[in-house]
Amino acid sequence: MTTSQVNETAPRSRRAAWAAYGVAAWGFLFALPSFYWALGGTAGAATTIAPPLVKMVEDRVTWFLVVLWATGALKVVGGVVGLALLRRWGTGMSRLLQLAAWGAGGLLLWHGGLFVVQGLLMQADSAGIAPDLLPVIRWYTYLWGPWFMAGGLLFITAALVHLRGLADRRGAVIACAVGGLGALILSVAMLLLGIG
Repeated sequence: MTTSQVNETAPRSRRAAWAAYGVAAWGFLFALPSFYWALGGTAGAATTIAPPLVKMVEDRVTWFLVVLWATGALKVVGGVVGLALLRRWGTGMSRLLQLAAWGAGGLLLWHGGLFVVQGLLMQADSAGIAPDLLPVIRWYTYLWGPWFMAGGLLFITAALVHLRGLADRRGAVIACAVGGLGALILSVAMLLLGIG
């Protein structure tokens, strides 16, 4: 094995690795509730999650259970992406990681930001809101929204650290732009269609 091969696969410095480990921990931890709900668990969900979602878990709505399993799996994949960002890879894999990290980061920041802004607006004019929904709105505003945003910031920070270590950055920067803008466009489209 040559010195350049050893350097290509050498892990990043410990100081630079915190964001990638943060992404991994965020993804793996955040997958747990999805799997728990997919298995039918609802303890604590009544006050932390929108009531229609809790009802679908309790009623074992098939398509919603599939969505829960899929989102749990995607969160695990996100954790794996975080771990993959710790190493230097070939050009193709580096571009794929940049695309995934920026896409996830953009999507999570946007989604979390929407939770926070909508929650703050709803609380500012809470006269028309049923009193039993206010605790759920607060959970989305002060826990779920910031949690999504923290994940987004971790993905983007880990992607930036990874990008700095690449010899050929041009293609990776294009992948960053495609991932970030693609996630934003998809999110806005879903919001306009009433899905997200």
